[in-house]
Amino acid sequence: MGGAADADPAVSGGLLDVLSLAAVVLDDRGKIVLWSPQAEELFGYSADEALGHFAGRLLVDERHLDLVIDLFTRVMESGQGWAGGFPVRHKDGSTRLVEFRNMRLQDDTGGRFALGIATDQATLRRVERDLALSLRLISQSPIGLGVMDTQLRFVLVNPALAGMTGSPAQDRTGPAAGQTPPFLRGETAQALMREVLATGVPALDRFMTGDTLDFTAGDALDAPEREHAWSVSFYRLGDPAGRVLGLAVSVVDVTEQHRAAADAARARRRLALVADASVRIGTTLDLGQTARELAGVCVPEVADLVTVDILDSVLQGLRAPGTPTGPARFRALAVVAAYPTEAARAPDPVGDLVEYAADRLVTRCVNTGRPVVRAKVTGQDMRRIARNDESAAVLAAAGVHSYVVLPLVARGEVIGALGLMRARNPAPFDKDDVTLAGELAARAAVCIDNARWFQSQRHAALALQRNLLPDRPAHRPGLGIAHRYEPAGATSEVGGDWFDVIPLPADKTALIIGDVMGSGIDAAATMGQLRTATRTLAQLDLDPAQVLGHLDQATAGMDHTFTTCVYAVHDPHGRRCRISVAGHLPPVLMRPGSPPELLDLPTGAPLGVGGVPFHTTTLDLGPGDQLVLYTDGLVETRDQPLDERFRYLLSLLADAPHDLEETCDLLLRELRHPGDHDDVALLIARGTAC
Repeated sequence: MGGAADADPAVSGGLLDVLSLAAVVLDDRGKIVLWSPQAEELFGYSADEALGHFAGRLLVDERHLDLVIDLFTRVMESGQGWAGGFPVRHKDGSTRLVEFRNMRLQDDTGGRFALGIATDQATLRRVERDLALSLRLISQSPIGLGVMDTQLRFVLVNPALAGMTGSPAQDRTGPAAGQTPPFLRGETAQALMREVLATGVPALDRFMTGDTLDFTAGDALDAPEREHAWSVSFYRLGDPAGRVLGLAVSVVDVTEQHRAAADAARARRRLALVADASVRIGTTLDLGQTARELAGVCVPEVADLVTVDILDSVLQGLRAPGTPTGPARFRALAVVAAYPTEAARAPDPVGDLVEYAADRLVTRCVNTGRPVVRAKVTGQDMRRIARNDESAAVLAAAGVHSYVVLPLVARGEVIGALGLMRARNPAPFDKDDVTLAGELAARAAVCIDNARWFQSQRHAALALQRNLLPDRPAHRPGLGIAHRYEPAGATSEVGGDWFDVIPLPADKTALIIGDVMGSGIDAAATMGQLRTATRTLAQLDLDPAQVLGHLDQATAGMDHTFTTCVYAVHDPHGRRCRISVAGHLPPVLMRPGSPPELLDLPTGAPLGVGGVPFHTTTLDLGPGDQLVLYTDGLVETRDQPLDERFRYLLSLLADAPHDLEETCDLLLRELRHPGDHDDVALLIARGTAC
């Protein structure tokens, strides 16, 4: 079926092989002069046994011999062929019905011969029945059936397929030029058909949608009001020799079932989406993450491209006037696309601050507190959606055709806008889409506002924390010092850790590190009080245990706040360090030539417990010796034992660089992870020559 280009003279097969046609040539006297291998297969005689013998006497029963001679004479004299069935005697003695086609031949000298083409009559009748049955089934089947050649061009369609695709029912030959119907022209369908041709593995019940087709002209008819759907199967056709002839296609119209199932599935998906949104939106108190979660829920079910923007006035803690009418300033929080597309670079980049005039659609949305819908976006609409003409061109080129922007309203206040665009999804936004998006926006707005509020609290706590922490300590006699403070990754868990380096009389230096239990502004404020009290007590040059005792009494009046702390005093002239611990993790001592070790010190109790004595331990701290003080956020995790983390800390310190600043960076890099839920204070002191 593929045409001359597909012909291969080295390959046999097809109907002739099924029929196994035998060829026999007789001279004008009826003697066999040519005998084909198929004749030997059909009649049982080899060529040596048949050639030179009278065909009638060899193959015909004696009672039929006169009739055969009469038929032979008529063919040879009149030149008219004869066709029909006749009983033939096989070599094994049996009689078989054979279908004959006999005709006269003439050579270039005028000699006459008789050519007989023969096949087993039972085989021929079976093939005829199969062919008739197949044609009847194909023509009367309610399933659309068609045959394509190896170039994937239709060469046969039945009336059912013609009716499905818009061509006249009586046209069963397919398109005049062999075109492929439009709904099979897509890359996916073409690749699938080529795969079936190549592998021979059928592709069954593949769901396809598209417009009704016009086979007579090869063009699609006017687009129907609603989408049509088909279940399509492909099978490779081949002859008995294995040669690929083409492709068979069966098509079942499943439009009504598709529409009913699609409507039901759409309703289920939307209910599930609303339920899913309550789980997926607001998993953290990070403002950007919450905005991305809202946008992620909306694609691809609701829109192809989603933007989330918050009013700058809200971020600044200002309430908008009751009925604003002027321009609006937005901070872009999220841009999420359902698939890779140039359109994703058209909206404002995340983090940008931009002001939009009052006539822009997003501004109208936040000013009125109502959704703005453009079911079909015009060129004028696009200029009021995009941030500039270049972005408008990008959106138009990406196929954006429908747009809706909804206000994000939390606690009665508009805090931002949710923008939705469709490009690949051909359906315009409708009333149901706006209702669904409004439900998602309402749920997300509260989460975004919570994240915004907590972010504000985080910034306040960080500002307070950093203002209360010391500036870079001045050079101290006999000590080299490096320090770090890193806030918690969680929004609400900032504020409790601190360190301090306090100059004392006689070149002494007090080193303090502590951790107020709790978080947020309250913890930061308590830390500030303790830092002030510690600095005051340090100037009295008391024993470290006495300092902790006084701090314990002071902390007892701070709403039962507990604080762990290490207080150490270094004397560079005596090269000694006196240390007292209040429930804190043990410091690490590093001496040149020896492995780092956790100091085994009396741990005491946290400040604020009350009535528990503290003890002072004195140790040597000469040149090159290092004391590492840290808070629990450096070593404690939720998934590893503390002993294992201590071993890791000591292994890092064993190979630590000489530079103290680099050592601080190493510890934070290896021991901390993004999003850790505790802040960290780190203080390293190394003894030096005075």
